[in-house]
Amino acid sequence: MVKGKPKSAPAPTVEQIQADEITQVANDYWAPHSTQAKKPFNPKVSYSLFSVKRVMLLEFSQYLENYLWPNFKDGQASQEHVLSIVAMVNEKFRERVPAWEAFKSKPEQFPAFFRQMCELSLKEDELTPREQTLLMVFLIQCFNSLGMDLIRTQAQRLVSLTIWVHVLPARREEVFKSNPKYRKFWALTQKQDAKLDEDALKKVHFERSFLKKHIDKFLKILATFNEEGEIDAYRLQYCERFLELLIDLEAQLPTRRFFNLLLDDSHLMVKAQLSALAKRSEGRLFLQLLEMLNFYTGFEINDQTGEALTDHEMTELHYDSITSLQKAAFRDFPDLRKFALSNVANIDTRKALQKHFGGLSKAQLNEIAVSLHLVKPFDESNKEEDVDAKYLEELLISKNERRISQLEALNQRPLYPTEELVWDENVVPVEFYSGEGCLALPKLNLQFLTLHDYLLRNFHLFRLESTYEIRQNIEDSVIRMKPWKAEDGGCYFGGWARMAHPMINIHIMEVAKPNIGENHPARVRADITINLNLRQEIKREWENLRKHDVLFLITLRPPNAIGTLYDRSQPFVSQVGLTYIRGCEVEGLLDEHGRVIEEGPEVKPTFKGDNRSFRVWLDPNQYQHDMTMTMDGHEDIYETFNVVMRRKPKENNFKAVLETIRDLMNTDCVVPDWLHDIILGLRCALQPIATMDWNDTFLDIDHLKSSFPDHTVEINDRGLEVKAPFRLTFGVAKPSLKRKHGEEAEKDEKSITVEPFVPLNRGPYEYSKPRRNQVPFTPTQVEAIRSGMQPGLTLVVGPPGTGKTDVAVQIISNLYHNFPEQRTLIVTHSNQALNQLFEKIIALDVDERHLLRMGHGEESLETEKDFSRYGRVNYVLAQRLELLDEVSRLKESLGVPGDVEASCETAGHFYLYHVLARWEPFLARMKSRKNKPEVQHVAELFPFTKYFSNAPQPLFKGQTFEEDFEIAEGCYRHIQKIFTQLEEFRAMELLRMGAERTRFLLVKEAKIIAMTCTHAALKRRDLVEQGFQYDNILMEESAQILEIETFIPLLLQNPKDGINRLKRWIMIGDHHQLPPVIKNMAFQKFSNMEQSLFTRFVKLGIPTVDLDAQGRARPSICNLYNWRYKKLGNLPHVTTVNEYKNANAGFFYDFQLIDVGDFNGVGESEPNPYFYQNLAEAEYVVAVFMYLRLLGYPAHKISILTTYNGQKHLIRDVIQKRCLRNALIGAPHKVTTVDRYQGQQNDIILLSLVKTKNVGHLRDVRRLIVAMSRARLGLYVFARVSLFQNCFELTPAFSQLMQRPMKLMLAPSERAPGRTIDHQRHDANGQLCL
Repeated sequence: MVKGKPKSAPAPTVEQIQADEITQVANDYWAPHSTQAKKPFNPKVSYSLFSVKRVMLLEFSQYLENYLWPNFKDGQASQEHVLSIVAMVNEKFRERVPAWEAFKSKPEQFPAFFRQMCELSLKEDELTPREQTLLMVFLIQCFNSLGMDLIRTQAQRLVSLTIWVHVLPARREEVFKSNPKYRKFWALTQKQDAKLDEDALKKVHFERSFLKKHIDKFLKILATFNEEGEIDAYRLQYCERFLELLIDLEAQLPTRRFFNLLLDDSHLMVKAQLSALAKRSEGRLFLQLLEMLNFYTGFEINDQTGEALTDHEMTELHYDSITSLQKAAFRDFPDLRKFALSNVANIDTRKALQKHFGGLSKAQLNEIAVSLHLVKPFDESNKEEDVDAKYLEELLISKNERRISQLEALNQRPLYPTEELVWDENVVPVEFYSGEGCLALPKLNLQFLTLHDYLLRNFHLFRLESTYEIRQNIEDSVIRMKPWKAEDGGCYFGGWARMAHPMINIHIMEVAKPNIGENHPARVRADITINLNLRQEIKREWENLRKHDVLFLITLRPPNAIGTLYDRSQPFVSQVGLTYIRGCEVEGLLDEHGRVIEEGPEVKPTFKGDNRSFRVWLDPNQYQHDMTMTMDGHEDIYETFNVVMRRKPKENNFKAVLETIRDLMNTDCVVPDWLHDIILGLRCALQPIATMDWNDTFLDIDHLKSSFPDHTVEINDRGLEVKAPFRLTFGVAKPSLKRKHGEEAEKDEKSITVEPFVPLNRGPYEYSKPRRNQVPFTPTQVEAIRSGMQPGLTLVVGPPGTGKTDVAVQIISNLYHNFPEQRTLIVTHSNQALNQLFEKIIALDVDERHLLRMGHGEESLETEKDFSRYGRVNYVLAQRLELLDEVSRLKESLGVPGDVEASCETAGHFYLYHVLARWEPFLARMKSRKNKPEVQHVAELFPFTKYFSNAPQPLFKGQTFEEDFEIAEGCYRHIQKIFTQLEEFRAMELLRMGAERTRFLLVKEAKIIAMTCTHAALKRRDLVEQGFQYDNILMEESAQILEIETFIPLLLQNPKDGINRLKRWIMIGDHHQLPPVIKNMAFQKFSNMEQSLFTRFVKLGIPTVDLDAQGRARPSICNLYNWRYKKLGNLPHVTTVNEYKNANAGFFYDFQLIDVGDFNGVGESEPNPYFYQNLAEAEYVVAVFMYLRLLGYPAHKISILTTYNGQKHLIRDVIQKRCLRNALIGAPHKVTTVDRYQGQQNDIILLSLVKTKNVGHLRDVRRLIVAMSRARLGLYVFARVSLFQNCFELTPAFSQLMQRPMKLMLAPSERAPGRTIDHQRHDANGQLCL
């Protein structure tokens, strides 16, 4: 039983804040919005054991920013003052708001605070267990914030080489032998210590002993637990949090490098496993954390070099360890002679080791441990060193037993969750995790140990996040089915569910023999039968289950009689009698003869009756485990299933992602060498390419010069007119002994040589002329394009409206023209963003046959052309016919007989024997007459004049020989292109199957391939099997993509000769806007799963190109969010174009914050849990929308946004009642949430913030940035001002909003489109306040 278990608390409401006495204290001392004079600092106004709710209240009142930290002084701060700071920082981390910003105001005081905090954390008697836990959580946050220079400088002192002073000397000496450089560092520190004064020496001794003392303190507290009786909740929480700290230290190489030896030498793992707490039911989470710690202490990495260890190297280390044990036994213990002479494989299991060491005395075990340098020799004078035999036995066994490798463990792990995992709250917590407790989950930090560690953490978290969503689906479906216990003891269903259905039976059809080296079946197939006596549309949904769709088989044994109502306050599993869950994958629907119906355009056969059978693949690993349990006397699970559940296709890609991660971990070469260190959080640089063609990037030479304001531009015109396109050569610094302080190097790097060049003439037709870019790129946009053209990683931070898509498209175009043999993959998070990008690429100078759009989103492309795989096949076949018609016309113009246009092959012969045979003599004649050129020679001798009779005439201008000869070459290139394409299309004549043709296009023809990250994850295995290859990858919306879903698109190809051909990775995103969506708050808060790879790279300090000019919003609206970016200005057109110069008709301001009070005494409401609504704001917002429509604003120019789903539905209901029945009003363009509207924009945004009790998730500044940046011309925010004005994180935006009246200021006499801002009235004449 746990005594005094801490409880989470809801956020305090406005009423509670105003009524609490702390509010008055805040007003007296630090509240920023209080008008009364502030009292001087009072040390007594600091930490006392506040309730959770009061801590939340204090943090919200800016207690840390305005009172605690400004008044912290070295040597004067009390213990309570330090604890108060610690409590506020912990609360900020719990709330997921920036925690370290306040310390930047006085960074010189942080070392003193950190030292005082560390000293305080080691005290036992003076602190309560709750306070000790508080300090432990703060330490965890510090070691998870090593990306901050302020924190890293202090934290690294605690994990340096000198902490080995607490390691057994003999053990330390062993490490020094294998790493001689450490011996030198050790000797150096000893010399430095000799020079230190007493105070400095005391300080360094404290830092070296800090973690060792914490380990001793933990073990002392752990020893206080008994196997029976009550448990102090805060002591338990302290132990759990301490293990969390150890896991975090072990999981990061900078902290692990020296700490791992200290931890191993302390034998904490063994002592914790033998503790009383580990044997109690309350210690379940403690044991799970201990298991995680055990995993990381033995991780497959060389702690000193940071290199990953192979299975062979791990085996060698294991053999060395157990051989040392055998030698010690052989030398000193004749009774263990059999053990010493045995084969290693026979004695390295736990069972074998227990057999050999279980009978030894304590003295013998101690002697062996001492000889292996595991413990000190026993000293009678030091009683606290005395240990029992059980401990020594466990120590020897745990150090020498064989551990299964990470890869082997992963390959044996089932991919589908089972009932044991789905409802384990320590691993898959409930949806509304408060952030106060500790969980047995991995974390996504800034750095990772190895690539396997990176993949493994993502594998576990993605699997658990999917498990959480599956749990929600199961609970929803099963509750709807109303399972009751029938009279015969079976299961009776009183309801029905769209996504789940009772099963008739299941039959195991095939259990294939294991593959070589495996112990589980190669595959397991089963047939499941259900009766689809349902509505036609639902029946079709079941019948349309596709190959690889995932189903879940469920066993229900309900205990409740028919008619019993489901009680949501009681546990789900026990109420419905859920016993088993197993996943499976659809192979296909079976016909009446038991054969799988293949997918394709063919019409499906008709069925008699409602019974349908599906062939499914079961998980071989899970089946092997279940059958083993059955052989041990348990029931056969596969005979008990009585429900089958499906899921929505968009939510059902988890198995494909998990399989992909597992496949990657089984692949030798995963990523290119240059990318490997970057992924792990290290740095890597590639040699840049000095000279490249920039094609149509620059509009003219003036645009080019203005794009490089810090460079010296030298023009090498070579006699050509100085106009676009240009070829640029950037200076590269060369080493020189004569340089002083790198001045010449910088000069070389800042020079650009510009060469204009004339593009090759493509032919006489208008459609042959290249399409040109018309966007006048800004200098930072040009810098982003330049970086994207270079090899390696490019990060482009694109604030709202800064032209991220235009930059991406130009990078793709330049790569396409500079490296025509290379292939580029485009990946985005959403189909909408991908389609926007693809539509702009279509408009560029890119050959249409080289474009391919994969996935289902291509249907929404705003073009009549079909860029899907089958659409491209049809295009190529149609293009082939058109080109063969051109061959026929060319044949007739040359007077050549025969059916040369019959096929691509015959056309190729025609080109060789008739076209080339005429062109080469023409070239020879032209070259022979270059000394005495005459203009008419080109027109007279050109052999294809008749063919080009349909081109604009005259074909040759007859002005200069050179100009006409260039036209002749252009005409020939046009002909040559026809036959080049036909040669490429020749494969279509040989390949007859649609699948073969699409594979050819994907692998050979397409140069620019676009897909979403979801499609990449689902189809990775298929793409690799087809031989898909690419050289460059461009990712849009990178900050919105999960880390692992960003990583997978990098690996859609197999390495060739051990080398991955990926050369460039361009990531474009905005980490200041909303991150990937994680439904479970525990994975979001505790595991940091919402951190995108883009955001992690930015935090690691990898250089970024920050676009700095926006062209979306009025400058005044832009000011509401530009403070979040380094330097965000405005493009000229937002101050010169009329629509930006004109004010919003009917409104006195282009943006306003409108204070909305209660409606009938009610502010926010919550009809269902976490389903927030505010009727007053909903009615107000819709009324303003109706006002806008009456003034003449188009409905499609107005969007209504809100921060909660409940309010979205309420606003839609109000619109349904007030607007849709009136054709003059209609509906706005969109009514949706801020999160859903990311990446979109509109002229007028009406924003409802909903909350009146507490700020809610708008405290996430990223959500605020998205909300403020959706409007182009007008933003009107409806909220409870008294609530939001006190929020520190929102201050930069709300301080501007609050400078204007809090009542909506209208000018109803005006009509759209609006008056000029210069003439805007600021008096009260004609204005209406609401």
